[in-house]
Formats: sequence, structure tokens, C-alpha cells
Amino acid sequence: MVNFDPQKGISALGLMSGTSLDGLDLCMADFTLRNGKWSYNIVCADSVTYPREIKKALATAQSMSALEYARLHSDYGIYLGVQVKSFMDSHKVRPQLVSSHGHTIFHQPSIRLTSQIGSGAGIAAGCGVPVVCDFRTTDVALHGQGAPLVPVGDRYLFGDYDYCLNLGGFSNISSEHSDGSRSAYDITAVNYVLNHYTRQVGEEFDKDGLRARRGKVHETVLDALNQLPFYRQEGPRSLGREWVEEQVFPLIDSFGLTLEDVLATYCEHIAVQTSYHINPGARVLVTGGGAFNKFLMERMAARASLVHYIIPEELTVNFKEALIFAFLGVLYVCDIPSCLSSVTGSLHDNIGGALYKCS
Repeated sequence: MVNFDPQKGISALGLMSGTSLDGLDLCMADFTLRNGKWSYNIVCADSVTYPREIKKALATAQSMSALEYARLHSDYGIYLGVQVKSFMDSHKVRPQLVSSHGHTIFHQPSIRLTSQIGSGAGIAAGCGVPVVCDFRTTDVALHGQGAPLVPVGDRYLFGDYDYCLNLGGFSNISSEHSDGSRSAYDITAVNYVLNHYTRQVGEEFDKDGLRARRGKVHETVLDALNQLPFYRQEGPRSLGREWVEEQVFPLIDSFGLTLEDVLATYCEHIAVQTSYHINPGARVLVTGGGAFNKFLMERMAARASLVHYIIPEELTVNFKEALIFAFLGVLYVCDIPSCLSSVTGSLHDNIGGALYKCS
């Protein structure tokens, strides 16, 4: 039995697979709790591009039969276990804990449904390290959104900023309030949309936003995007691929824009929606792949009055979510709530996750 003592430090390896299907992020860090304050040190991190067959399976999982889906859940868990073992061997490390986000296939909290595949048992069997996974289902069962989960890490690890903004497949933002509560929610889709369109011309993403910079913003399309009903929702809210595929893609595609105009218009849409959620003069930590999109960051700055967007060192930009998922596993083994009801809307704060051990 591993002895998890946060005062002596806990080493954890976080696995993150985002909706944009860029690949698997792995981040190992040491976490320590002293005098009521958490600190972390990133030991090593890496990204793995998905093989074509894995990427295709994850992209089409929502249409699989029950048996195919169950098989993928198992196969993907075994794949993750292999990647963890390879990471450990390559970096000559052995964490006390592996913490896996899995890959979200279904997320419909309104009907108390969420599903992140990647068998925890398969991961543990492959790497020989205890695994915590399945972080969202308890919160959804408690009538919460099960998302976002990163804000608890923002609170404990990045509390010096007014806001923490992540520009991944979807954008989410979190901030602390004077009453001691933290609010967080999804703002809109980001790379899930932008990458969808660049892949149509064989490019995984729009490097530096160069294609978007050549495009023209179509105000009619921009207005239609800004009028989507989701943006009028109050309180905790989260997004999944279903929303994009049912509402965003059909809307954009109906106008027949060029690729460059689609990207320019959608970047402007992201900038507009983000500006509604940040107070003037705020210090905002920006992470996720979208932080490298220079055109997008310029448009966000132009739309936000006196806001200081701060992009940290590349390691944190690339691996903040994997880092925080490592931290969620640490909170689990320390019996500390990782799902905040003020964020997700659940009945109460709760400890998300399930533990798998193979020894």
C-alpha cells in the first residue's frame, strides 16, 4: 500500500486527452502541502501524437455499437498504460500515482450522463502504478455539470491571478470571489472548431493564426454565432462536442465562406465571447494551445479593455491541464473535494474519481 503524505510530497503523473484530438499530454509533478498551501514542481512532461487508428476510433466512438464502444474503452486504457510505461522508462521516473482524464465521448449532464473512456484497470495493469480516473461521473450524479474540473487546481496552484483562462478544444475560465467561492464555466468552443476546418485542407491547426489573419470577418455570421442560445444561459454551464456538431458547424457551413474567412470570423467570435467574462484591468493567466495563436490573442486583446493577458512559460502553457489532472488524483488520495459545487452546480462539493490498483 502506497503511503500518500502531502506534507512529504506526492508525485503524480497526469494524463490529458482533449476534445481537439491533438494527442495525449503526460505531465509528472511533485505536489507538497505545507502550512495550508499547495506547491508543485513539474518533473518532466511530454506529448504523444495519436496513431491514426486511435484518433479515428476516438473521433467516431459516439456512433459505435455497445460492444465496439466497450472494446474501445478497454483497448484505449491498455494503450494509455503502454504510453505511461514508455514515459516512465524514457524519463527514468516512477510516480506514486497516475491520474487520467480519459477521453470524453458523451457529455450531457442535463440527463445525468457523461462518459470518459480509457479503462483505469487497463492503465494500472500496463504501468503497475495506482490509477485514479473517472473524475466527472459522481458530480453529474449529484446533478452537477461534471465540468470544468480544472478550477480547483486554479484555486490551489494558480491563485495569484484574477482569472485563469484555458484555450483548448473549448475555452473555460475560473476566478475567485470575495466570499471565498470560486466560479468557473465554459465560454465557447475554440480549437475544436478551428482545427476542424484546417483539417479539411490537411493541416492540424492554423499555425500562429496566419490563415485567419488573411481572412475577413463576416459580420452576419459573427452575429449569428453570438446569438446562439447557450450564451444566454445563467449559472454553471459546460460544453461538449454535441453542441458544436449540432449548432456551430451547421451554422457556419450554411454561409459557404472561404476557409480563411471562417477562421477569421470564428476567432473574432471567441474574442467577443471572452471579453464578456473579464473585468477591465484584470490579470489573466492564459494556457492551452490557443495561447500560441498570435492572431487570436491579438483579437482578444483588442476586444478586452485594459486586460493583461499573461502567457507563462511554454511548459505550463502546454501541460497545465495535465498538471492539474495529476493534482486531482492527489486530492482524491488525500480525501479532498475536487469538484466544487459553486463551479459545477452539484448538490455539494464532492471527491471525483475512482481508484484502480493492480497490486
